[in-house]
Amino acid sequence: MIAAAVIGSLSSLAPTLGPTVGGWITDNYSWHWLFFINLAPGIFVALVVPMLVRVDRPNLSLLRGADYAGMALTAIFLGCLEYTLEEGPRWDWFGDDTIRATAWISGIAGIAFIWRSLTHAQPVVDLRALKSRNFSLGCFFSFVTGVGIFATIYLTPLFLARVRGFSALQIGIAVFSTGVFQVLSIPLYTVCTRFIDLRWLLMAGLACFALSMWNFAPITHNWGWQELLLPQAFRGFAQLFAVAPTVTLTLGGLTPDRLKLASGLFNLMRNLGGAIGIAACGTILNDRTNLHFLRLAEHLNASNTAMVDLLQKITAADAAAWGGDTVHGHAAALKRLWSLTWREAQTQSYADAFLVIGICFVVATLMVPLMRKVTAPSAPSSDAH
Repeated sequence: MIAAAVIGSLSSLAPTLGPTVGGWITDNYSWHWLFFINLAPGIFVALVVPMLVRVDRPNLSLLRGADYAGMALTAIFLGCLEYTLEEGPRWDWFGDDTIRATAWISGIAGIAFIWRSLTHAQPVVDLRALKSRNFSLGCFFSFVTGVGIFATIYLTPLFLARVRGFSALQIGIAVFSTGVFQVLSIPLYTVCTRFIDLRWLLMAGLACFALSMWNFAPITHNWGWQELLLPQAFRGFAQLFAVAPTVTLTLGGLTPDRLKLASGLFNLMRNLGGAIGIAACGTILNDRTNLHFLRLAEHLNASNTAMVDLLQKITAADAAAWGGDTVHGHAAALKRLWSLTWREAQTQSYADAFLVIGICFVVATLMVPLMRKVTAPSAPSSDAH
């Protein structure tokens, strides 16, 4: 239980602290150091792991029966899918020839990959593990958790940069509270696992994540770290309680011979959820911003006294600065009005994205009771030695 808590916490803590460290590096050095900084820990891990970690001896005979076709289909399927999801919002999805081509290739390769995995004796990914209720539900929860973790990491800095105009370091400081609350939740989770069913802990984590998204929904254009503190606190606690129980409940019911292959699929689902979540949020921001802008523009007419007063004040102030040039002042007032309207439309689109993520977590929370209880393996008795 403790190992699952630590591993689950670190796996989701890293992308949370990334913007903080990256912001400090960018502001004090340059963005190139975001890549150079990885050299030292990378070399350290490459040298230390072989010395301290017990690694299985390689079985070279497995190379003869390896599923090379499955590997190729997996690479094509996921590679094209990743490109489609990342670049789709930017290029109007299927309105672009390249996006349409990669989507078709990904779909065909995905179908072929599924067929290969179900028919090959030693598939690169064991899809037959999905017959287990806990495993299939666990993959779904891992997918939804990936959506929540990576999409919110994408949305929050983007909002602070585009709407608030924060620097990289200011963004990192604003989102740092998530990591703090996640670290604080580790001892609480460790204690809870001794007395509470993991399914209840998982449900609490998913529900807390949904509550976090609900607290993000009233977002306004002047939100800073103070306003983000409460929703990010809920998210920090939720990440550990959503990730760690899922690992135990999903993989704990599989036999050791199927665990290695099935764990790859389980880990893939979180990354896939993150990619799809970011792509979906990008599409929501693009489409909903335009929709909100048009709806706000419908109310910007001569009958709107607040708008008329604002235009008159800006026109008069700018005209005075330009020696009585009212034409230039009126143009500046219209530009300012457009900027304010676009800012509010953007803010409302972020609220929409957070609500969509919250709905996903509500659905996941309601599905937790379908999982079966998994008991931790008992320690071997003294007679066994």
